[in-house]
Amino acid sequence: MSVLVGKKAPSFSAPAVINGEEIIDNFSLDQYVGKNHVLFFFYPKDFTFVCPTELHAFQEALPEFERRGVKVVACSTDTPESHWGWLQMAKKAGGIEGITYPIVADSTKTISTNFGVLFGEYEYNDQGLLTANGPMIALRGLFLIDKSGTVMHQVVNFFPLGRSVAEAIRMVDALQYFEEKGEVCPANWEKGKDGMTATHTGVADYLASH
Repeated sequence: MSVLVGKKAPSFSAPAVINGEEIIDNFSLDQYVGKNHVLFFFYPKDFTFVCPTELHAFQEALPEFERRGVKVVACSTDTPESHWGWLQMAKKAGGIEGITYPIVADSTKTISTNFGVLFGEYEYNDQGLLTANGPMIALRGLFLIDKSGTVMHQVVNFFPLGRSVAEAIRMVDALQYFEEKGEVCPANWEKGKDGMTATHTGVADYLASH
């Protein structure tokens, strides 16, 4: 698994469902570079149990992200048709009807691979046949990407462990505070608290490049 923090987020162009209903062929995070922060998160599979709780939780918090100028985008290794079908199912039936942010279809598994969250590997067996040693689906990876396209925060959970949307918002606040004030955020920092002055070269370099 790769650590992308401090590096440019891998670029891609892939099918996605937008606005909860429309399938488009060439969705890319590149459209947000120079304009928005992005919260890009992976989930394992459509039509499962923990995944819809996360998708709905991010939808409920969408106004908070939008207020901060952050675009929320989801992704799994399912097909766009699978995403679309799940979006037609009511929440009470286990569906994700009402989700409006884009859901990317990484059916080739290349996006998950490039972001380092694909669980499982391809290999050739003794007969020379290509096999997989895992389910080949995405772990619960989350990436906070700044306006320049640089990954500033990532967290990856195993399948049974749902993520905290509140923590994702806190990290957005911390990043934007740092960008605005040039001060770093200590442990358990929350919006409204004081930051700290830092002289670390990496901090200075980041601010100079943005």
